[in-house]
Amino acid sequence: MPRAQSPTGSLLLVLSLFVWAGLVAGISFLEAPLKFTAPHITVPLGLGIGRIVFAALNKLELALCATALLCAAVRRAPANVWAALSLLVTVLLLQTLWLLPALDLRATALLAGHPPLPGHLHKTYIGLEVVKLITLLLAGSWSFQWAARTPHPSHAEAHLHHHLA
Repeated sequence: MPRAQSPTGSLLLVLSLFVWAGLVAGISFLEAPLKFTAPHITVPLGLGIGRIVFAALNKLELALCATALLCAAVRRAPANVWAALSLLVTVLLLQTLWLLPALDLRATALLAGHPPLPGHLHKTYIGLEVVKLITLLLAGSWSFQWAARTPHPSHAEAHLHHHLA
């Protein structure tokens, strides 16, 4: 079966976007705020946990983003999916290259006993997380709708095509 006709890439695109959305929702909007409500969690302990969790999340996000981009390229995804993927790449690069390092420096200073510098880094990060989550859900839905409409050859047709080619 030719790779461009395989439904696997479409399914992997949808899966990567929805798994990514689930990770963002679960960690950024559930785990991060709730950890500080747990008994005996101090600000330094919460910050330490947060730094580890968000560093791991960022690595997973980069892998899922690369997977989504590769699948979209192989399957020749439509323009609306590419527009959403472009926004996701932009947000993820802003977070990876600017916000996470800046927040990490801020956390390191706090842990060293220095007062935090005034700024809006957390609000900016949260705002980008909201944009990212909505975009992931839209991109996943659009990818699913597109994949469901895209005809895929039956196994017999693919086998015949393979032998004729």
